[in-house]
Amino acid sequence: MEVFRLLAEATRIRIVLALRDGELSVNGLAEHVERSPAAVSQHLAKLRWGKLVRVRQDGNKAFYRLTDEHAIRLVIEATRKAEHAIDEHPGHHA
Repeated sequence: MEVFRLLAEATRIRIVLALRDGELSVNGLAEHVERSPAAVSQHLAKLRWGKLVRVRQDGNKAFYRLTDEHAIRLVIEATRKAEHAIDEHPGHHA
């Protein structure tokens, strides 16, 4: 149940979506989600606590990646469900 609370915040969803293609540094994620590195670090800490992301240290840089494909599938399915609420013929059906 905690995973749904973690993914109830838009920035964390954007972080998960950004990580679907591979690992990124905090600064790379901050650029991608248009938030400060400090804010992204706080969100990553929560995602790490929920075991949705893993961290790899390389010198003084930290790189994050999804722990598995389940996190991205949750976000994609939730997004698709939300599209049904606003569009009778959502784009993912095309």
